[in-house]
Amino acid sequence: MFEKGYFITAELKVKNKDKICEAKSALKILCDKTLKEPGCSLFTLHHCSEKKDRFILWERFENEAAFKQHFIELHTKEYVDLDLTEVIQYFQSDVVSA
Repeated sequence: MFEKGYFITAELKVKNKDKICEAKSALKILCDKTLKEPGCSLFTLHHCSEKKDRFILWERFENEAAFKQHFIELHTKEYVDLDLTEVIQYFQSDVVSA
């Protein structure tokens, strides 16, 4: 299904529950822009059904260097500057070969 790569699963919490819609809109923009980065093939937003202030990002980059490059991109810095969410936890993983 997926090729090997540098996968990240990140759980985000909206800092102010009154800004959930704003955070969701900003995250959707971040996803669209991040998918255009070289080395990124997956950057998908999920909204938690039980905790409305939580989002999950599923990400796949070609390698760690592409992942690190993501954080110096202007659109990523602009999202971070909005200060809408915090990373609760994240996991780096890879596809298990058969």
